[in-house]
Amino acid sequence: MSEEGDASAGAQRRRLIRGPQDFYGGLALVALSLFAFWASGDLPGMRGFSFGPGTAPRLFAGVLLAFGVVITAMGFFAEGKPLERYAIRGPFWITVSIIIFATTVRSFGLVFATFVSFVVSGAGSGETRWIETLIAGVVMTAFSVLLFVYLLNLPFQLWPRF
Repeated sequence: MSEEGDASAGAQRRRLIRGPQDFYGGLALVALSLFAFWASGDLPGMRGFSFGPGTAPRLFAGVLLAFGVVITAMGFFAEGKPLERYAIRGPFWITVSIIIFATTVRSFGLVFATFVSFVVSGAGSGETRWIETLIAGVVMTAFSVLLFVYLLNLPFQLWPRF
């Protein structure tokens, strides 16, 4: 009888969270929104009808918090997919490409930093076709230069200074 009680208690716990992906995804959104509230805590908010620099981050964090709570609640009430195995390859290479961009854009210029970070991010998938990735990297680099330097007139250095 004790084994049956343990089995039914385990089944009861598993039934409490019916949609694990929704539940844990919602918790991640809640955590991200709480971090955004904390990070924008020292920025001034609204004064009358004028927005302060902390208004938009807090508004977006509030919306994210609301969505996170709703999605977490859906994990309790609606049947959903079980948790899948988490792959580290994609997030790792995307993070590496962001770090490469951040560390090279000032010293090597926008063209080099954009192209290299785009190509490095291609390593995040096992389905990457490298010729297509190189072509897409050239196109995205040209688009970035056109957008940021020529259309938005941002003062980016295009090429490395030697």
